Amino acid sequence: MAIIDVLVPQLSESVSEATLLNWNKQPGQAVEADEILIEIETDKVVLEVPAPSAGVMSEIVKGDGSTVASGEVLARIDTEAQPSAAAADTRDEASSDADTQEQAAAPAAPEQPAASASSSVVASPAASKILSEKGVDASAVQGTGRDGRITKGDALQAYTAAASKSAAPAAPMQASLDGRPEQRVPMSRLRARISERLLQSQAENAILTTFNEVNMQNVMDLRKAYRDQFEKEHGVKLGFTSFFVKAVVSALKKYPIINASVDGKDIVYHGYFDIGIAVGSPRGLVVPILRNVDQMSIADIEKQVAEYGARARDGKLTLEELTGGTFSISNGGVFGSMLSTPIINPPQSAILGIHATKERPVVENGEIVIRPMNYLALSYDHRIIDGREAVLSLVAIKEALEDPQRLLLDI
Repeated sequence: MAIIDVLVPQLSESVSEATLLNWNKQPGQAVEADEILIEIETDKVVLEVPAPSAGVMSEIVKGDGSTVASGEVLARIDTEAQPSAAAADTRDEASSDADTQEQAAAPAAPEQPAASASSSVVASPAASKILSEKGVDASAVQGTGRDGRITKGDALQAYTAAASKSAAPAAPMQASLDGRPEQRVPMSRLRARISERLLQSQAENAILTTFNEVNMQNVMDLRKAYRDQFEKEHGVKLGFTSFFVKAVVSALKKYPIINASVDGKDIVYHGYFDIGIAVGSPRGLVVPILRNVDQMSIADIEKQVAEYGARARDGKLTLEELTGGTFSISNGGVFGSMLSTPIINPPQSAILGIHATKERPVVENGEIVIRPMNYLALSYDHRIIDGREAVLSLVAIKEALEDPQRLLLDI
C-alpha cells in the first residue's frame, strides 16, 4: 500500500483559512492524476485541488464545509489499490465541469433507466450549491454534462443570465413571495471579506468624492472608426475600458499623490501603475489587477480585461491576480448606473467611478446641443489628497477622454 496525502494548497499571507466546498470523489472511487477532487473557497478566490497521483480515494479527512489552513491534510489516496466494486458500479455523482470535457472521452457509464418527466433534475454538487445559493430553478437550466447533468459551468451561466434580466433581490429566494417567506443563508467567505473591507475603508479613510462630466463623442467616434480593424488585427473587441485606463494613468503621472497610499504615518509613493478593475462575478465583486499598465498598449489592456472578466465568472482568478494595486476603476455604467460614490479599496487612496454614457443636453458656445455624456466620480482619501489634486486629476482624466490624441502625445 502506498498512501499519498492530498493537501490544502499554499494560501497567500493575507489568507489564513479557507472553506471546503463539495468533494467530487468518495472513498473507494478511482481518481486520475490531476483530476479535480474538491474546490476550496477563500475570501478572494476559489482554488481547485487536483489529485497528486492516480489511485483510489482511501480516506476523506476533512468533510464538505470544513474550515482548513495551508498544508492541512484533506484526504488520502492509495496509489496501489483497486476501486471497490460498489464504487465501480456507481456513476460519479460529484463530477461537474469535467463531465463535458475530460470524461467525454472516458468509457460510457452503465445505462440508467430513463428518467420520468416528474424526476428531479440531476446536478453536480458544485452546481447544486450555486443553484441553491443563487435561487435559480434547476428545472429551468439546460444541462450540458453527461446524461444531461447540470455542471457548475451551466449553473454559473444560468445565474449570470438571470441576474442580467432581473432586478429581483439578491437573496436566494424563489420567484414567488406568497406567504411572506424568509430564508437565512451564511455569507460566503468572499462576501464576508467584501463587507469587512468596505467597513474598514469607511472607518479608516477620510473619504470625499468629487464629480465631473465628460463628453465621450471623440472616443466613440474613434472606436467606431477603428473597431473592426482593431478586432481583426488584435483578436479582441475595442471597448471603452482601455481608454479610461489610459486616461487614468496619464492623470496619475501628473498627480502622483493620487497613486500613493498610507502606511501608518508614512505616505508611500508608488513608481508604478497597477490598476484594479472591479469585475462582478456570481460570487461577488472582485478586483483583478492590471500591472504596469503604463507599459501596456490599448490591445494589451483589452485582452487582459476580457480574460479577467471570463475567469472571474468561472471563479478561476488566482490570489496573485487579486493582490496589490495602486488605484482602482469601478464601472457601474455597465449596469445602468448614472451616478455613485465609489468606496476606496484599501490600502489604495483613490478610486474612479464610471457611469452610463447617455445622450444629454449640454451648452456649447451658447447653444444647447445633444452629446453623449458620462459622469465621473473620484473618491479619495482626504488625509493625504487635498481637494486641489483630486479635482485637477479628475479634470486631467476628463481632458484625456475628450481629446484622446493627448494620450498618444503624452500631454
